[in-house]
Amino acid sequence: MKVAIGGPLKVAFRPWVEGLENIPADGAAILASNHLSFSDSFFLPAVLDRKVTFIAKAEYFTTPGVKGRLTAAFFKGVGQLPVDRSGARGAGEAAIKSGIEVLERGELFGIYPEGTRSPDGRLYRGKPGGLARVALATGAPVIPVAMIDTEKIQPPGKVMPKLMRPGIRIGKPLDFSRYRGMEHDRFVLRAVTDEVMYEIMKLSGQEYVDMYATAAKRQIVDAAKAAREAEKAAREAEKKAEA
Repeated sequence: MKVAIGGPLKVAFRPWVEGLENIPADGAAILASNHLSFSDSFFLPAVLDRKVTFIAKAEYFTTPGVKGRLTAAFFKGVGQLPVDRSGARGAGEAAIKSGIEVLERGELFGIYPEGTRSPDGRLYRGKPGGLARVALATGAPVIPVAMIDTEKIQPPGKVMPKLMRPGIRIGKPLDFSRYRGMEHDRFVLRAVTDEVMYEIMKLSGQEYVDMYATAAKRQIVDAAKAAREAEKAAREAEKKAEA
C-alpha cells in the first residue's frame, strides 16, 4: 500500500513534513494527531518509512457485496483495525485493547484524541479514555502530530480531492512514564490528554475549543435544523399574508 497509494500521494500532493526525525526507527510509539479530513490516515503513513496502525469502525470491514469486500481489503491494506462499537462501553474499550496489542508488538499506533473529525477546522478537546489509557498501560511515548490544510484538500462530504500541498508537523515524544499504573485515575487521564492536545495546538496553530467535537457537530446540526424550520415558518407566514 505504501507503493500503490503512498507513492502516488506524495507525487500528486507533495506533502511537506517537519520533525520526521522525531519518529523512532523502531520500537513502540503512539502518534496522536489532530483530525481534519478522511485523508489524514493516508497522508501520515505515506510520509513515514514505518507502518502505522489506526483503528476504524467495524462497518468498513463487514459491509456485504463486492463493494464491501473491496472496502474491507482496502482498509486492511492501509493498516487499519476494525473496532466493534457495540457493547457496554463501545468503541472506547475496543480501541484501548487494539492499541495495547499494536504497541506490545513494538509498532506504531495512530490515534485521533478528538475522537472524530473537526467540523470546522478548529482543535477540540481530547477524549481521555483512549489515548491516555493506552499510553499509561504500555509506557509508550506519545508523539504529537499536526495535519495542516488536509480539510481544504478533502472537506467532509467531498469525494474528489483538491490538488494542493498538505503539511505534517511532528513534535518531540512526550514521556508519561511518571504516571505508569495510574491509567484508572480520571484526573491523571485528563492531565495527560490535555498536555498532548496543547502540544498539537502549538504544532498546528489551530484555535482551541474547550468542548468535544461530537458536541460541536450536534450543535451545528441543531442550528441547521432550526434555520430550516425558521425559513419554512417564514415562507408559510408570507403565503398567509399574501392570501
